[in-house]
Amino acid sequence: MRVPDRPSAFTSDSARDKYHAAYDRLLGELWPVPIDAFDVETRAGSVRIHRAGPATGDPIVLVAGAGGNALAWYRYVEPLARTRPVLVVDPLGEPGRSVQRKPLASGADVGGWLTDALAAVGAERAHLAGFSAGAWAAVEQQLGGGGRVAALTLVDPGGFAPIGWRFIRWATLGAAASMLPRTLRHRLAGTVGNGVLREDALVELMRLGFSYRRRVPIPPVYTDEQIRNLFVPVQVLLGAHSALLDAQAVATRLADIAPEWRVEIVPGTGHSLPVEAPDLIVERILDFPTGRHS
Repeated sequence: MRVPDRPSAFTSDSARDKYHAAYDRLLGELWPVPIDAFDVETRAGSVRIHRAGPATGDPIVLVAGAGGNALAWYRYVEPLARTRPVLVVDPLGEPGRSVQRKPLASGADVGGWLTDALAAVGAERAHLAGFSAGAWAAVEQQLGGGGRVAALTLVDPGGFAPIGWRFIRWATLGAAASMLPRTLRHRLAGTVGNGVLREDALVELMRLGFSYRRRVPIPPVYTDEQIRNLFVPVQVLLGAHSALLDAQAVATRLADIAPEWRVEIVPGTGHSLPVEAPDLIVERILDFPTGRHS
């Protein structure tokens, strides 16, 4: 497996500028509450963070998956920020306003930049929530001894099943369908099992993101020992029809090796779980680790 030896980047300055223009416009259109946007320096580059909610308190930190950035969480900010500080990250290695300057050659590198970002904002007991590759980054942050986290919410996470042809087919069909006219694209969302296709703003960014060359390691499957070495409360939310993993198989494995984890399979959802069940995920984040579903 090839190890990334260069930073992720846009193919040209003009492609980057077009993406950033759309990003800024859509942020203004979609973001429901006032935000404070700022950059922090990490070992691998500068990371853009959007902050909303109360000025004090333990923050909820949201990390998007592959191809995503802070805008992917736009439905989450307002309900979460009613009671908690919310920090929404543009991950390094993904298209957005963060700027990667060094290669991310391993999971330790990915977890390292996230640890640096948490340190830069002074987080000590964050609730770290990640989707897919963002969930993998969150786990790597903890396995690397980064601390600063009181709980993890992993949404259809990477690192719990090998990347197979089913997922590659799902991603390829989603990319192709994103280029179709809106009505047809919406109609096909259910057929290809990708709720993002109904999200017009996110699809616009997806199209512009085709000019971004993503160079991030492919997550290997975690060993039982690695899973047992996560010492903070963990909840895992799985799409029942996820193309990334077999939800029932993952749930069964975790029940055996990490019975204290809260694991939930969400009916009627796939790998696009964050856009298919945002209200449920918000509720689970807010009531974990001491909530009703323990």
